[in-house]
Amino acid sequence: MAKNLITAAVALGAGITSAGAVANQEEIDLLKRQLQEQQAQLDALTSAMESNANLGHGWWADTSFGGYAEVHYNNIDSESAAKDNVELDLHRFVLFFGHRFSDKVRFFSELEVEHNVAGEGKNGEVEIEQAFIEYDYAANHSAKAGVFLVPVGILNETHEPDTFYGVERNNVEKNIIPTTWWEGGVMGSGEVAAGVSYDVAVSSGLYLDIDGGKFKVRDGRQKTSEANATDLAYTARLVWNGIPGVQAGFTVQQQQDLMQGDVVGVVQDLDALLLETHVDLQKGPVGLRALYATWDIDSAIDDVAAGSIEQTGWYIEPSYKLTSKLGIFARYSEWDNQAADSSIESDYDQIDAGINYWLVETVALKADFQKTNEPNDTKKGFNLGIGWSF
Repeated sequence: MAKNLITAAVALGAGITSAGAVANQEEIDLLKRQLQEQQAQLDALTSAMESNANLGHGWWADTSFGGYAEVHYNNIDSESAAKDNVELDLHRFVLFFGHRFSDKVRFFSELEVEHNVAGEGKNGEVEIEQAFIEYDYAANHSAKAGVFLVPVGILNETHEPDTFYGVERNNVEKNIIPTTWWEGGVMGSGEVAAGVSYDVAVSSGLYLDIDGGKFKVRDGRQKTSEANATDLAYTARLVWNGIPGVQAGFTVQQQQDLMQGDVVGVVQDLDALLLETHVDLQKGPVGLRALYATWDIDSAIDDVAAGSIEQTGWYIEPSYKLTSKLGIFARYSEWDNQAADSSIESDYDQIDAGINYWLVETVALKADFQKTNEPNDTKKGFNLGIGWSF
């Protein structure tokens, strides 16, 4: 390029003869030096731009980072003073790490600290809730392998504190589904029609320590920590969201043996079936969530806890956004982990009502009142919290 410019300049210099005079050699040499300096500057600029472009394509450009956290203050009085609960807790601190290997292959993980301090004699836990590779094997269809959240309910997969009302998560999804619930295995997901998606999974399952008197499904979560995988779980979900702001879901899970091959006395082969359905609606300022979940477990579990062959719960939660930042809600819940025996007082019901105030879209201040009727107690009080995600 420099050679062409110089040649053109020389020719130009030779042709400029306003009075028929020819430019002297000094003027030509000066012009050549100026053009060479300009070309050197252009070359340096091009090299710098190429270097910056290469930096933009480093591995870090395809790596993502995020997280969420929530701090709770609970002030709950019980008819039995010994069961009062007044505490302040960094309930959860969670970090997300992800990486895109290509347009079709991705990694995602979630590391959580609960109750701030973990270790022997401490209240907290350090857990990895997700760690999986996802592969898009066809348009609108993907597969993942590793540790992932079970596709069930409203909160199990999406539970950042700014996405739901109330300081604490609802007790139905906590005690019946049981949220937060993750397993290790493989899962396929995709869209079969406009607004209709599916998930199917084969994974590790629950493990109830019957010998230790455990019978509630929440007690069976193994959290993929050297999980007993003698008997696997099979999960399928359909989700319809054909109307903007409306989602309806249905999940079924089957596990042949909640005891994972153990035999305790006459109790063995505890087959279990989970059915769950929900609606999640948000149309303008109006919101409504409703969910029903039930477990049908082999009758042999009655030898451990009468009525526990059926573990059932439901809730309904209307809400309304007074402004873009301020929302109010109310929730009524019922759940029972021994629902098959009506002669036993084992059912719970709870009323919650409160407000969320979003400082920004992903930072929420929360306050609510709750009243819980338990089999042998009544609790009531209030909760305050702040939660955020990024």
